Amino acid sequence: MSRIATRFAQLKAEGRGALVTFLTGFDPDRATSLQILQGLPAAGADVIEIGVPFTDPMADGPSIQRAGQRGLKAGATVAGVLDLVLALRATEQDTPVVLMGYYNPILAHGVARFCADAAAAGVDGLIIVDVPPEEADEVEPHARAHGLDLIRLIAPTTDEARLPRVLGATTGFIYYVSITGITGTRSADYGSLAPSVAALKRHTDLPVAIGFGIRSPEQAAIAAGVADGAVVGTALVDTLAASLDAEGRATPRTVPAVLDQVRGLAQAIRAGRKQAA
Repeated sequence: MSRIATRFAQLKAEGRGALVTFLTGFDPDRATSLQILQGLPAAGADVIEIGVPFTDPMADGPSIQRAGQRGLKAGATVAGVLDLVLALRATEQDTPVVLMGYYNPILAHGVARFCADAAAAGVDGLIIVDVPPEEADEVEPHARAHGLDLIRLIAPTTDEARLPRVLGATTGFIYYVSITGITGTRSADYGSLAPSVAALKRHTDLPVAIGFGIRSPEQAAIAAGVADGAVVGTALVDTLAASLDAEGRATPRTVPAVLDQVRGLAQAIRAGRKQAA
């Protein structure tokens, strides 16, 4: 099994959901980004999602847009982010790594070459926000050839007619977008999550992770309790940004602030799932 399938199977056996953490590669610089990524597994991250900085991130809210700008200023490229994953794999072999980004940089890199390079670096899955299932054949054959999962976003507005097509082009896990809109702009309607996930589960055996709008440990625990995982991104990016100096550079607070927050999220998910069991 892939690292993603193995991790979700392990967590299911333990009776708890996953904490999926999102941070942008090279934010605020390569060395700090790598140090945070290396600390995530011990802090409690079950899946590591890394954003590939792009100049036109249509699905991202202001916080992640600014993170991408910091990453680009620090010299982030597709090749650079893949090298970051390779450096992470030197110390961490078990935690799944998912890259989240947009098609333009991948196309510029070369789709076949990108998938080969990503697999060689130790990437397990891809979320390409602006490649819909109808255009999956642009990427899917190359991803499959190199053992990469293609993870799809499913929104509250995805209807029953389109759902089979989206699910048919999805592997690894489903990323359920809990709000309509861009990342980090508002909180999810937690009362609607359980029935939404239950409806989705009637169509698939894949794990479901809930993202967009999850900021606090309590919200993460709720999301991971009704689904198979919770994705937290903007809240971590905001903590990182708040730790930087006036010029946007890392300070001694940056790495511990982010990792402490991850520990709090992980503890809440573990405690919440135990109470629900």
